[in-house]
Amino acid sequence: MAVSQAVLYRELGSVDLSLSWSEAQLPERERTKHVHKLHPYLGKFVPQLVEALLERYVPAGGRVLDPFAGSGTTLVQALEQGYDATGVDIASFNCLLMRVKTRPHNLDALRRDLLWAHEQAEAFRPTGEIPVDAGTFVHEWFGQDAAEELFHFRSLTEQVAAADVLRVVLARAARSARRTTHFDLDFPRAAQVGEYWCHKHRRTCAPVESARRFLLRYTLDTLARIETFAAARRPQRLAEVIHGDGRTVDLGGAFDGVVTSPPYPGLIDYHEQHRYAYELLGLDERRDAELGRPARGAGRAAIDEYCEGIAAVLENARRALRPGAKVCIVVNDRRDLYPRILRQAGLRLEERLERHVNRRTGRRGGEYFESILVAVTR
Repeated sequence: MAVSQAVLYRELGSVDLSLSWSEAQLPERERTKHVHKLHPYLGKFVPQLVEALLERYVPAGGRVLDPFAGSGTTLVQALEQGYDATGVDIASFNCLLMRVKTRPHNLDALRRDLLWAHEQAEAFRPTGEIPVDAGTFVHEWFGQDAAEELFHFRSLTEQVAAADVLRVVLARAARSARRTTHFDLDFPRAAQVGEYWCHKHRRTCAPVESARRFLLRYTLDTLARIETFAAARRPQRLAEVIHGDGRTVDLGGAFDGVVTSPPYPGLIDYHEQHRYAYELLGLDERRDAELGRPARGAGRAAIDEYCEGIAAVLENARRALRPGAKVCIVVNDRRDLYPRILRQAGLRLEERLERHVNRRTGRRGGEYFESILVAVTR
């Protein structure tokens, strides 16, 4: 029988418990507060961890960089704590999501646009025709009604100023409306077209055939979350989002610190993870430049390529730092790759902290730990 979290945390002598949280200490509503839940994103980089690292390692009121910005956790938390921030990512969907999360929205105009879109989506009824530009992916992964409702909502983005916000709502609804099992939303392998035994609900379920309820719910939820964050963020603080390759992009320095969580080798293809967004929104796809992409395999050549790529990103970041600035890297380095990566990047490990990660999602067992590597220029 597995030990309880309370017992486990008492026994973890080598773990920094101030950076490790149980479910009771950090419930879902807190780790997905305001815009952190505008769209699901795989990862354990919770805002409370970023908050602690910013307080410990980045001077108050400074400028922070995340060269592997993902869904923008570092940027959002920096704005909430009174830092300026820059985030870089190769995935255009990630950059769209970050811009929507961090932009200082005109709340009155945003409310008008989203309530109008909600009204239009509520009134729309499918006619039995999917637009001619719907590709094979749409026909395979969405029911007839769901596809029509999503394409209708997409047409609304062309009629409002808050177009990017509606695009995020559309992507979130598309994720929920796919023909997949309820327990496999993160990694669906094939479209589910018939009834199935649901491990999540412990009963027979059927795939979703309509996107309407998701579009309506997420439009209002998105508005509420952006309004909540607008009240929480510090005034006059801004975030810059750079869509590009962190190895070569001009970062524009100078930064007072780095807080980041790089991708792991061979674990997640973030372009494929959000393929529904790329298909529906026509986003620029640069998956071939994605570091650690599973398609590259797990052999020596793939690991060497991963190390070279991560080191190049960190070296580029190092050149944009102020003297003495800290580089905080959150990673599960089970292959012990980061001593090599840090050397190649011109960084020296100054401190290493260990944290326990509460594995709250997915049907996975066992304990999971991360290291926080705090480095400085050599």
